[in-house]
Amino acid sequence: MDTVNIDTFAIIGGDLRSAYLAGLLAADGYKVITTGFDSTDLPPCVTGCTNPASAVALADFIILPVPVSTDGTTINAPFSRTRISIDQVLNAVKPDQCVAGGALTSEIHKEAEKRGIKIHDYLKREELAIYNAVPTAEGAIQLAMEELPITIRGSNCLVTGYGRVGKMLSQMLVALGARVTVSARKYSDLAWAGSQGCCTVELRQLAEAGSFDVIFNTIPFPIFNREILSGLDKNTLLIDLASRPGGVDFKAAAELQIKTIWALSLPGRVAPKSAGQIIKNTILNMIKEGGL
Repeated sequence: MDTVNIDTFAIIGGDLRSAYLAGLLAADGYKVITTGFDSTDLPPCVTGCTNPASAVALADFIILPVPVSTDGTTINAPFSRTRISIDQVLNAVKPDQCVAGGALTSEIHKEAEKRGIKIHDYLKREELAIYNAVPTAEGAIQLAMEELPITIRGSNCLVTGYGRVGKMLSQMLVALGARVTVSARKYSDLAWAGSQGCCTVELRQLAEAGSFDVIFNTIPFPIFNREILSGLDKNTLLIDLASRPGGVDFKAAAELQIKTIWALSLPGRVAPKSAGQIIKNTILNMIKEGGL
């Protein structure tokens, strides 16, 4: 596939990840136009534009935030003083322009298709998911350090799920001297976790796993239902790292007085510059591969 020739990026909305992304692309020599960053500072090499449609019209590649929208109708733009509608942006995109966003919904895909636009979800890229596991794991440990009355070293930790984040998190916890148990469905995952110095328990036997100071869930499925929660020690801290709908019955957890934190979008909260760098690298990889 031929590499797409990109000279100018438009970054529409987003949090600090997107703000850093703009500066990083500009530092690489690209022209960068932004909209939706009224209440945050951007590098002088980045051009601000108050009109989203104008920003889109001037760009070869439009980058939407992660998530693109939190309400289904407007662009996720916490630093914007005005609403930026999804329709407003998509109506300005020409079919020959490249568009990418994070955590795209089926509705946004449908709206893009109606206009003859192909839109790509960079959050589904494997390299982004792997690199994002680092700030997610670090952020989860930071939360635990802030909330627990004890050190991570010597603490009893449970990690449910052994995907990218589960692997990275369990390795970091072991390195910090925690006693780590991994619970997963696949026997191969349990074998890998055991080889890394973790205790293991099958997911179906989670209720018999014992007591823990902190539990980190990475499975986006209702694992911690009322039955499992009722068996937890009341002093257990439960940190849910899973994407929506999460893995915890939060209503039951509140009623049972189990302290629970649903820690969504940790890379953008704890390491926005690193997260912006990861998005930048992923976007440039997509361009190198062509097919956009």
